[in-house]
Amino acid sequence: MAAMRQALAGLDARADCAVTAVSRLYRTPPWGKTDQAWFFNACALVETGLSPKDLLEACLSMEREMKRERIVRWGPRTIDIDILTYDELVQAGETLEIPHPRMTERGFVLMPLADIAPDAIVRGRAVSSWLEAAEVEGIERVSDDGNWWRAG
Repeated sequence: MAAMRQALAGLDARADCAVTAVSRLYRTPPWGKTDQAWFFNACALVETGLSPKDLLEACLSMEREMKRERIVRWGPRTIDIDILTYDELVQAGETLEIPHPRMTERGFVLMPLADIAPDAIVRGRAVSSWLEAAEVEGIERVSDDGNWWRAG
C-alpha cells in the first residue's frame, strides 16, 4: 500500500499530470501465479498533457525508481502501473495497447475502475456492465473511499 501511495503522489507531483480521482483500495487474491501473497489494487483518473507513449514512459520510470523487477510474469512486484484507457483512444502497439487488452476480464481491475468511472465505455460496454459479469470472489475492500493514498 505504501508503494501505491508513493506512485500516486509521484504522478500527482509531476507538472504534466494531475490525479483527479482515486478508487477505494482493494486487497485481491493473486492471479495467474497463485503461490504468492495477495495484491493491493486501485485505479486512478489522471489528467495529463502527455501522449500515451510518454505517459507510459513516465509510469515505467516510476516503477524503475521504486525498484520494480520483472522476474516472473504475474509474480510478486513492488508496483505495477498500467494504462487502462486514454480518453476514447483505441490503439495496438508493441509496447502499449489501449484499452488494456485484458482489463474487461479481470474483476480486480474492474471493481476499482467502477468506483471512479462506472459509465466509461470500454469495447462498447460500460465498465459497470463488464463488472457485473466479472469474477470478484475473494476481493476485499480495504478503504471506504479514495482518500487512502493521501493519508499517512
